[in-house]
Amino acid sequence: MRILVTGANGQLGREIARQGQGHELVLTDVDTLDITDGKAVMNFFRDIRPQAVIHCAAYTNVDGAESDADGAFRVNVIGAQNLAAGCLETGARMVYVSTDYVFDGQTNTLYHEFDPVNPQTVYGRTKWQGEEMVRQILGRHFIVRTAWLYGDGNNFVRTMLRLANEQDSLRVVSDQVGTPTSTVDLAWTIFRLLASDAFGTYHATCQGQCSWYEFACEIFRQAGKSVEVVPVTTAEFVRPAKRPAYSVLDNHMLRMTVGDPMRAWTEALRDYLRQTGKDGM
Repeated sequence: MRILVTGANGQLGREIARQGQGHELVLTDVDTLDITDGKAVMNFFRDIRPQAVIHCAAYTNVDGAESDADGAFRVNVIGAQNLAAGCLETGARMVYVSTDYVFDGQTNTLYHEFDPVNPQTVYGRTKWQGEEMVRQILGRHFIVRTAWLYGDGNNFVRTMLRLANEQDSLRVVSDQVGTPTSTVDLAWTIFRLLASDAFGTYHATCQGQCSWYEFACEIFRQAGKSVEVVPVTTAEFVRPAKRPAYSVLDNHMLRMTVGDPMRAWTEALRDYLRQTGKDGM
């Protein structure tokens, strides 16, 4: 399959490139394709005629988006609109990678794919609006929501391991709960979906849940690092964008269709540390 990949230099894009060797991948990022330019996107589609698009590119600076709403809208909404329009003209199917931030995080039960959304941030709103653009324009789509992603790039795991080498004690938020998710598992799931005709909205995170504090403790336990981790509240870290207090996603639609290949988050983390080394490099 000829697959156009946006955001190819990001964590997920790099893993898609690694796992997609059996396909003809067209890897793009902001320097090779401006997804906010509708004419440029359409010309690109007409030139390469992709059979599928995996749309990893996004405005992901959650705090920065609060003061740059137009910039986030251009990338997350107009960019999705342009790519969906290109898919419609060329007959390609599309994967739109979305986020747990479409929910408000004010519950204590798992979020299903069709639970009401209520984004609390510019980032969350624009990702939801991007989802809606894809739904309205294109029938042959997969909207894949994920959370707490880590892989080849800057992420929480690498930050914790770096800080553990620099400090004896770390303060980590303990009242935000979600599911750490490996790009390896997410990319594998995306390719499973692309090989099917089970179009629709999906949640795709690893299994289980934890707080950021518990995540950090497990990172250090598996990496054999001796560092004190002090639990603190969200209120002690004032940020421009509100974080969901509870955003654990249930992979219900995966189980009902192609099957859920996502591993327990602790197992995926163990594999990540084994491959990258105990310093995450």
